[in-house]
Amino acid sequence: MKTCLFGIMLMALVSVGWTDSGPKTVYEFKALTINNQPAILSSYKGKVLLIVNVASKCGFTPQYAGLEKLYEKYKDKGFVILGFPCNQFLSQEPGTANEIKTFCSTKYNVTFPLFAKIEVNGDHAHPLYQFLKKAEPDPDGKTDIGWNFNKFLIDRQGHPLKRFVSKVKPEEIDSQIQAELAK
Repeated sequence: MKTCLFGIMLMALVSVGWTDSGPKTVYEFKALTINNQPAILSSYKGKVLLIVNVASKCGFTPQYAGLEKLYEKYKDKGFVILGFPCNQFLSQEPGTANEIKTFCSTKYNVTFPLFAKIEVNGDHAHPLYQFLKKAEPDPDGKTDIGWNFNKFLIDRQGHPLKRFVSKVKPEEIDSQIQAELAK
C-alpha cells in the first residue's frame, strides 16, 4: 500500500512539472575570468578538469608550481586546471585581479585559466562551489571547503569524481588524472 501511494504521489509530482532541476554537471555554470570576462564552463566539455580554490599568501601557495606542471604535462591530452582565487581563509588572497595575475605568472609561470575572486563557503559561495561541495564532500564527510587549494577532479562529462583536501599535493593525483584521461 505504501509503495503504491508513493508511486501515485511521484506520478502526480511529475505530471505537474516537478523535477529535480538542480545542476547535474559543471557545464551548467558561468563564472568571470580573471580579466572580468564572462565564461561558460560548457566551453570545457570533453575535457578532464581540476577545479582549485587558490590563494597567493598561503602555506599551500607553492602548489601552484605542481599544478602548472600537471597542466603542462596533460593540457594537450584534454586536461585543464581552473583556478578560482578566494580570500575567505585568513585573507590569504587580498590582491586585485591584476595583482593575482602578475603574482601567478611571474612567481609560478601559471598558464592555466584563472577566474575572478570568489567565495567558496557561506551564503555568498559561488554556485559552482555550492554544487561541487554537495557532489563531493571531503573525506570526513564535511561539505564546506576547509582551506585554500582544495581540488575537485571532474570527468569528461562534467561530473565531479573526487575531492582532494589542501594537503594533497598536485603530483599525488597525477595517476588519477592519467587514468581519467585514458578513458
